Amino acid sequence: MPSERGGPDRTDDGRYVIVRGRRWRATDPDIPEEAAAALRSHLMAARRAVREAKRTADGDALRRARERVRQAKVALGERGDPWWEQSAPAPARARRWREGLAWFDRHDGS
Repeated sequence: MPSERGGPDRTDDGRYVIVRGRRWRATDPDIPEEAAAALRSHLMAARRAVREAKRTADGDALRRARERVRQAKVALGERGDPWWEQSAPAPARARRWREGLAWFDRHDGS
């Protein structure tokens, strides 16, 4: 099913995006756009840091960069408890992205 926002195709239930034939968990749609944009920015910076750490064979930097990727993806709802499960009520989902942003505020520049 084509995405309403012009991004990658989504499964009919909206829980996954399809990129080059592979299914990936979609971002929690209840995250406010400003927060989601900030988290995506952190995610992209972290992915660039992973690439650079691999290029320079810096194991410590690679570990830190991968932790930043993990933190961003969890905050976006792309990892961890699925956002559509009943075990993830709206207050817990909001707490997840807020805590993710707070984590990046604490670790900015590292």
